[in-house]
Amino acid sequence: MSSPQPPQPVLITDVRVFDSRNGLVGDPRSVYVADGRIAAAEDSPAPETKVVDGDGRVLIPGLSDAHTHLFLAGSTEEELFHGATGLPYYNALAEAGRTLLRGFTTVRDVGGDTGALRQAIDAGRFPGPRIYPSGAMISQTSGHGDFSGVYDPATAFGGPRSRGEAMGYFRVADGRAEVLAAAREQLKKGASQIKVLAGGGVASAYDPLDTRQFTLDELRAAVEAAADWGTYAAAHVYGSDAVRRAVDAGILSIEHGHLANEETIALLARRGVWLSTQPWLESDSHHATAESREKWHRVCEGVKQTYRWARAYGVKLAFGTDLVFSGGETHRQIEMLVRLNSHFGFSPAEALRMATWGNAELFRLSGERDPYKAARLGVIEPGAWADLLLVNGDPLQDLGLLADPEKNLALVMKGGRIHKNQLG
Repeated sequence: MSSPQPPQPVLITDVRVFDSRNGLVGDPRSVYVADGRIAAAEDSPAPETKVVDGDGRVLIPGLSDAHTHLFLAGSTEEELFHGATGLPYYNALAEAGRTLLRGFTTVRDVGGDTGALRQAIDAGRFPGPRIYPSGAMISQTSGHGDFSGVYDPATAFGGPRSRGEAMGYFRVADGRAEVLAAAREQLKKGASQIKVLAGGGVASAYDPLDTRQFTLDELRAAVEAAADWGTYAAAHVYGSDAVRRAVDAGILSIEHGHLANEETIALLARRGVWLSTQPWLESDSHHATAESREKWHRVCEGVKQTYRWARAYGVKLAFGTDLVFSGGETHRQIEMLVRLNSHFGFSPAEALRMATWGNAELFRLSGERDPYKAARLGVIEPGAWADLLLVNGDPLQDLGLLADPEKNLALVMKGGRIHKNQLG
């Protein structure tokens, strides 16, 4: 798929730049963008350069979300599992455009058939964020990704694939050989990292939250398949025992972890494992069954303590949202970032740093499978990708400004290309 034509050079004048490495805002200056990247200070603007007057506004790197599902977030449960086959694809495409205009210029999609969507966006055919795709989430039979009927034989015994499997959201695999094949299948489709489901889940019917899923050997198979391709494996998991098994298997990114105890959170810090967790409130999700509602309550009860322990032990934290079956409620993505400050004790600078520089460090674990490794993400410095947001007001003083991106994002740029400009 061909690449888009290089964007017009842009000079953004009179802006205070957020240093995402250190969480500081500097004095007013200009930022020159050429060939989709931040140019060096000594570079002279080309004659055709477009000038944007920042008028003292704060310029921050594009935001990122380390735990998204563009397919699962952009559609309702009914549309995903019972609607027309093409509808979730169109909904995901529309959601990608909305995500970008909320200020999220990069996402790590940890479950969904987003490989082709990434290619179309990167080719400039549609607006949307950069996507680090995992492909289908790999689940055991009776695990978090098994949405077959309770009356269906397991796929290992010739049973039918669920709608979720057929649509590329999940892949059920049992035993080392099947897990290896499932992981390699996602790499074949362009996955930048592998996602396994290593513990119980909220929305799934057959797996209590305390369960450990996949044996140690099965998890190691996924880790080895990823490592052979120069990348890593992440794991959906909540409880302590399952987190520990995942870490022992070589998993480098724990997704969720809200029910892990203090000792287990401390283990993540000692082993250098990332905790990609979410600032959930119970009102964020509504579940049809009493069992799922009880599971969701338990998970949300653990959020504050998980953040408290992670900060105390210096765990590498990533920001993500994990919105699923959301339909028209995906605006909560940016609200959840603001919530890090308003509900969970992070300063505005800490929250912004996590959603820019911090997440970008996690994404770099994809190594040779990183589709954007040609330049750095999450920073405003020479040579980095020109993914930029110009904010009406100072988000370091009031992070809540970002909760209204339509009003308060004056400029949205990705790869040097302007997708929104209120400044003329």
